[in-house]
Amino acid sequence: MSENPMRDAISEAIADNDVILFMKGTPDSPSCGFSARAAAALQTLEVPFSAVDVLPDPRIRQELSAISNWPTIPQLFVKGELIGGSDIIVEMYESGELAGVLGVDQPEAAEPESPTLQIENRLS
Repeated sequence: MSENPMRDAISEAIADNDVILFMKGTPDSPSCGFSARAAAALQTLEVPFSAVDVLPDPRIRQELSAISNWPTIPQLFVKGELIGGSDIIVEMYESGELAGVLGVDQPEAAEPESPTLQIENRLS
């Protein structure tokens, strides 16, 4: 153990979980649209994944970004490797690449215009 228990805990979570999503909120109750889209991609692929809500403790986000060198949330890790944030996750989902990385079949209904991954515009 180092002198930074938070960083150690995050590193351990990444190592111990094949698929882990650091997000704002939870998969069932995301707190931002980017986290919602990332979780929806994984849920649509029916991949078991762990999720960590970064909102309760600002140190989680700070230490995670120090580990990954990635400034934004959400962050998806697969087998210890950073895949990326929301835009990358969604692009990989739409192209079928995410299913390949996760070792699952891409659902036939998954198309770029899939309503599951779109954010409703309530500003109009």
